[in-house]
Amino acid sequence: MRRRTVLALSTMVPVAIAGSAVAVNANASTEADSSATSTSSFPTTITLPDGFAPEGIAISGSFAFLGSRATGSVYKADLATGAGAIIYTGPGTPSNGLKIDSRGRAFIAGNTGGDIRVISTSTGELLASYQVTAAGASFLNDVILFNGAAWFTDSFSATLYKLPIASDGTLPSSVDDIVALPLTGLTITAGTVNINGITTTPNGKSLLIVQSNTGLLFKVNPSTGVATQVDLGGASVINGDGLLLDDCTLYVVQNRSNAVEVFTLNKAGTVGTLTDTITNDGFAIPTTVASFRSRLYIVNGKLTTPITAAEPYNFIAISKP
Repeated sequence: MRRRTVLALSTMVPVAIAGSAVAVNANASTEADSSATSTSSFPTTITLPDGFAPEGIAISGSFAFLGSRATGSVYKADLATGAGAIIYTGPGTPSNGLKIDSRGRAFIAGNTGGDIRVISTSTGELLASYQVTAAGASFLNDVILFNGAAWFTDSFSATLYKLPIASDGTLPSSVDDIVALPLTGLTITAGTVNINGITTTPNGKSLLIVQSNTGLLFKVNPSTGVATQVDLGGASVINGDGLLLDDCTLYVVQNRSNAVEVFTLNKAGTVGTLTDTITNDGFAIPTTVASFRSRLYIVNGKLTTPITAAEPYNFIAISKP
């Protein structure tokens, strides 16, 4: 295992829109996919609106979509130019993790708002909203699309929430269709963030979740809710936040540790070997990570910094190890 500091890919170019957030139609920026173009000319730092306080990120084509802990708004950024705008104005409660399906819909975890939202990434339209729990009763933190459903973690309890998606893409008509799956095999501590990031095992049969406060990684049976600790060879993923699976490589963002740990997993996701720990001078308590071609895009959440209207935020690109 090696620990290294990743330097910037190129000269930093903060070119996105800053200042007060204004909702605009997504069509205001080009929808052309720039993935055919080399990323060597892409900016490595993309500025977000002041006060935005990002948490989650998802990439579709060559555009990144980020949720705001401050307002719940969603910002769309062009990875090729750094330009962007808010496409969805939130309800004033946070947006945390988000994932985008093949129909261009973003599924958003509502943090302590206790809600799940689904928006169109092309128009910014709110397509569906589900009040899963009372505000403050849960912390819907992260989401993964898996096995015909969107699965959400609750950092305040040993629970996953499953939002079923019909084969034709139809969303549930009622919050009553959302299934709460109790987890067994792990211990929850009140008053802190417990289970956090979520992804799938390399073989696509089970789920993986990280527990921030214990530094443990668990494999979860999606039918029974049984959680089994993944053997990481003694490595800890303390402060584990967002997870990204790339084939058998698992990236674990460790927010307050200002690091990203890299593991090689077996196909079943039962054993992982720590192969790298990435640090970077540009990390500012990163919350999560997304992948675009040879790059990782890291969200700087600045979780210990009070959110104010003037506070600057960004996300950065680094080379994959």
